[in-house]
Amino acid sequence: MPRLSLILKALRELGPRQVGLYAAYQILLRSGYLRWKTEVEKQKAEDGRQVSNSIDLPTPDLCPILFLPGKDELTQLMGDKKIAHLLAEADLIVEGQFRRFGVLPVPIELTPPGALSHWIDYEIGRQPWGIADPKFIWEPARFGWAFTLGRAYYLSGDERYPAAFWTYFEEFQVANPVNRGPNWASAQEVALRLLAFAFAGQIFSTSFHSTAIRHSQLAAAIAQHASRIPPSLLYARAQNNNHLLSEAAGLITAAACLPQHPQARRWAKLGWKWFNRGLTQQIDKNGAYSQHSANYHRLMLQLALWVNAIQRFSKSSTFNLKSATPHLQLAARWLLSITDPETGRVPNLGPNDGAYILPLTVQPFDDYRPTLQAASQAFLGEPAFEQGVWDEMGTWLKIERCRLNAKRTTSQTDQPNTLRMKASWAYLRAANFTGRPGHADQLHLDLWWRGLNIAQDAGTYLYNADPPWDNALTRTQVHNTITINQQEQMTRAGRFLYLDRAQAKIIAYEHADDSSWQRATAEHNGYRKMGLTHRRTVIAHADQHWIVTDELLPVSYSPSSLSACLHWLLPDWPWKLDSENLKLEFQSPHGWISLQISMQANFQPSTFNFQHIRAGELLAGSGKAAPYMGWVSPTYAQKIPALSWSIQADVPLPFTFTSEWRFPDES
Repeated sequence: MPRLSLILKALRELGPRQVGLYAAYQILLRSGYLRWKTEVEKQKAEDGRQVSNSIDLPTPDLCPILFLPGKDELTQLMGDKKIAHLLAEADLIVEGQFRRFGVLPVPIELTPPGALSHWIDYEIGRQPWGIADPKFIWEPARFGWAFTLGRAYYLSGDERYPAAFWTYFEEFQVANPVNRGPNWASAQEVALRLLAFAFAGQIFSTSFHSTAIRHSQLAAAIAQHASRIPPSLLYARAQNNNHLLSEAAGLITAAACLPQHPQARRWAKLGWKWFNRGLTQQIDKNGAYSQHSANYHRLMLQLALWVNAIQRFSKSSTFNLKSATPHLQLAARWLLSITDPETGRVPNLGPNDGAYILPLTVQPFDDYRPTLQAASQAFLGEPAFEQGVWDEMGTWLKIERCRLNAKRTTSQTDQPNTLRMKASWAYLRAANFTGRPGHADQLHLDLWWRGLNIAQDAGTYLYNADPPWDNALTRTQVHNTITINQQEQMTRAGRFLYLDRAQAKIIAYEHADDSSWQRATAEHNGYRKMGLTHRRTVIAHADQHWIVTDELLPVSYSPSSLSACLHWLLPDWPWKLDSENLKLEFQSPHGWISLQISMQANFQPSTFNFQHIRAGELLAGSGKAAPYMGWVSPTYAQKIPALSWSIQADVPLPFTFTSEWRFPDES
């Protein structure tokens, strides 16, 4: 797309305010103002180490910010097995490894590659990152693993855990002078590290390893981190997403940690102002989050829980979440509506960068119940689930445990695009975008059965990589929906930007009084330039029989022919294919599942073909397999094989695909 056209489209769709804020940030960034504002003087420490200090006045003492839970309460909640798991994870960190993006253990590397330059040089491309994807530098330096060390120390009293934290902290301080190097380039990364420092300062305060000098150094580091955030807050405001919330939470935390610091009042005012405003602007009237990502939705709720806990500890009547609470209530209900009740997992919607900023639980990365249980009790006044090990997060944040409302039904939390039967459920994606879409995924369908994700969202894998993995899994083509003429629903204008936004809506929802069936219908206008509308109807039957109908309907004119491709992404299980009848069967742990596709038009499609792909390799059908097809990314930088099945036909309008799913008899 020509650059001028792109700018005009962005101005129209994102709004002059957001574009103007971003332009203002770029002027400050490139004019030298931000470099001057965040410049530091190097000083020599007494032991000869290079340190940086941007604070002229002595740093006040570090204050606690959270009520800590009773150890007996935690022990009873978790049980011996889960405590042993926690201690094993902490031991892994002591040995020098952490679970990057929540899954695979990798070394804790806190020294950035190459010579260090001012953070602005990385932002404007003057200094190379030294690595293809800066997230691999940032993730260990977030210090998220410090929460695990702290929890383990609190329960065990093992002095190896605070000793490890202080060793890592001092290593980071030496290798990352203030405002120099890639770990200072993103104010969000600075803010998230600040949260971990504040937690560690309180939880390790009773350890003999936490000397007065070390506490003073940690307090100084928190002040330095907080000072980095305001100068570039324009960027976070321009993004109006998780960056703004994270940075505001960092300022709130620093003000609570260092209430006597000369900047504490300013940090608190800035933090609370933009945190509340961010929540009210970023959560829509249905409770969906502006980034249209399940993982970022959880991140937003975790930040709100953290800030809420700080406010309750301080008992401040001036700063609180009162104005944002109705939005948080909607957000908690929305995420709960797409949660699998057996596993706590959710559809892998939108960008998933593996963020888990508040790991106050032994539950795995993909279990959303700890966050939902805490958020439901904090903001809705009732738990989402029966009491269980997923209550650990809420216990750490001292959220009052409420009784489960026995009269509450699942339907009270579900949205019209979530259909639930006894053992199966589905989420039909129908978003009304007001911000920037993360994926071109309108009318994608996620289908679940007995805790298994049957029809899946591929996730993200990598933001920054060489083709074909340059954020490739955002495409319409990889989602469980229809692609027309090999074109995306929206115009991809950059790695993280879609324009000409496709808008969708639920146009009908019905259900039987005896709960024997449910039906939802939605449509989107992403192919309006081609003169057609894509409408999808999902019908769920109590006998575990699901029917998905995709209609391609003419709007303004009827093209002589078009190419329509229906795609389904399935688990990597044993399979058998009846190509003549377009029927695919695959073997789940609970028996064989079948998916059969049929087509209907005024006359038969002139041509059609199918592709059955696993991990970028064609298993059956014709044509060349795209290398990014047949993969699922459960978290950032991880991908595992999946089965991609697509049917492509050259068709007239109107035209209908019907996908019929059958699960094993439950009787």
